[in-house]
Amino acid sequence: MQAGARRLLCQSACGALVLLQLALGACATVRTTKPGAVGIERKQMMLVSEASIEKGSAEAYAAQLQQGKQSGALNPDPLLTARVRRIADRLIPVTAEFRSDAPGWKWEVNTLDTPEINAYAMPGGKIMVYSGLVQKLQLTDAELAAVLGHEISHALREHTRERVSRAYEQQIALTGLAVVTGFDPSAIDLANAVASVTFELPHSREQEAEADVMGLELMARAGYDPNAAVSLWKKMMAADKDAPPQFLSTHPASANRVAEIQRHIPEVEPLYRAATAAP
Repeated sequence: MQAGARRLLCQSACGALVLLQLALGACATVRTTKPGAVGIERKQMMLVSEASIEKGSAEAYAAQLQQGKQSGALNPDPLLTARVRRIADRLIPVTAEFRSDAPGWKWEVNTLDTPEINAYAMPGGKIMVYSGLVQKLQLTDAELAAVLGHEISHALREHTRERVSRAYEQQIALTGLAVVTGFDPSAIDLANAVASVTFELPHSREQEAEADVMGLELMARAGYDPNAAVSLWKKMMAADKDAPPQFLSTHPASANRVAEIQRHIPEVEPLYRAATAAP
């Protein structure tokens, strides 16, 4: 292929990429959260809009709720559901320390009766806790707060949006001129993309580290002992010796991870003491 033809094709592909970015909400480097006491400063590159991801999240979550209702697995234990919601109700207000808009999200908190050890928080505050997580690991309230704080942190940092953006970026690079010849942004199934990221694909180490330390701050500010995050992950590691929990497919545990969490506890212990101090 002559140099002039290659240059023309490259320009066409770049032009199509720009159009795709505009259609999806524009590519931008954003700061999704304030740094908080733990000092999370990383900016993130986003290819899809926050609104589109939240819409896809709502659709994916609604599908999960419908499946749970049909099977009778959605919120069958009122005591467990009330307990999870009570803990979430303490964590949600302190999300304002990282995002002023987060307390006003349309939060939904539910439980699913399943032996799997798992939990998630989809974008926009759509939370699900599996009964197996609480029952098999015999979680205390503080340990459950560590799980919820971690998952809520993924939502605050918009890690799903970031991962979907990276996937689309890779797809565009791989498809090349297919973008020019007929790519239709409206055909993207964001609900399926959100579900895939939530249930199948692992978080990056960078995202996991952010959720770990941000989750520590959230639970401390809500009045839960941050040391419970250490006991939680030790329980996860013990469970992993027999059969790897579903939770660990996207949240791998390790001794190094526990050590890193312990290193950050002194940063948030003053927040915990302040939250639990007698008036």
